[in-house]
Amino acid sequence: MNQTHEQWVYQSHSIEDTERLASALAAQAHAGMVIALDGDLGAGKTAFSQKFAWHLGVRDVVSSPTFTLIKEYEARLPLYHMDVYRISLEEADELGLEEYFYGTGVSLVEWASIIPELLPEEHLHVQMETTGLEDRTITLDGYGEVYATICRQFRQNGVIG
Repeated sequence: MNQTHEQWVYQSHSIEDTERLASALAAQAHAGMVIALDGDLGAGKTAFSQKFAWHLGVRDVVSSPTFTLIKEYEARLPLYHMDVYRISLEEADELGLEEYFYGTGVSLVEWASIIPELLPEEHLHVQMETTGLEDRTITLDGYGEVYATICRQFRQNGVIG
């Protein structure tokens, strides 16, 4: 894995702060974008996903796809919201995720650390850590030039949303 990598750390003190980040990322969304989302239970992965979806243009109710594994939503770009928490790497491999990852929409994968071997080399990893009642440390790791550029832009300009 000899590619560009950039990291940026964001401190969220409220759901509004987290929404600003989700909005800024949705503004950068492009076909084939892959966001790998991780964090402990209750860290806010689904809330982040809901805000991201809203700012991408999804008007349906977005809920965690824990039991359906993949939910598809129509928006400015199709959104493929995935939750791989309850499946094994082998089961995930059989889902044909690469069709989503390299498709015309945005793939948002909750619990992505379960399937690192299946993720494209180039992706944005979002790690959410609970640091207080509403406080979160959100670490973005951009792998590949497109995602590294997003991290550099946020580091230079902050999150505007």
